[in-house]
Amino acid sequence: MLTAVHPKLPMRNKSATRAFYDRLGFTEFGNVDFDNYLMLQRDDIQIHFFQFKDLDPQENYGQIYIRTDAIEMLYQSFIDKMLSIHPNGSIETKPWGQKEFSMLDPDHNLLTFGQAV
Repeated sequence: MLTAVHPKLPMRNKSATRAFYDRLGFTEFGNVDFDNYLMLQRDDIQIHFFQFKDLDPQENYGQIYIRTDAIEMLYQSFIDKMLSIHPNGSIETKPWGQKEFSMLDPDHNLLTFGQAV
C-alpha cells in the first residue's frame, strides 16, 4: 500500500536551496528541470521544493523529521563542513528515546535528524 513520503517545502531561491542541500549530501534528480520546482535525494529519501518567492523565512513553519541509522557520524560530518546547527538543536538524547539534532535551511525550513537509542 503506502511505500514512501516525499515532503514538499517552500523555497525562495532554487540556486540557494540546491547549494545548501548539496552541502548536506543531497543531489538533484529527475530528467526535467522545472523553473519553480526542485527535487533532491540522499540515500533513500527525497525532498521536493516549490518556489515561493514572497516567503518570509521568519514566518515559515515548514519542517521535516529525517531518520538516520548513523546520527553521530551525520552530525560530525555537518560540523566538519561548518554547517550551522540550530541554536536549540544540538545533538542530544530526548526523553522519547531519540537522539536528535536540528538545523534550518536558507528558508527556515526546520530539518530534524533523529535515531532511536
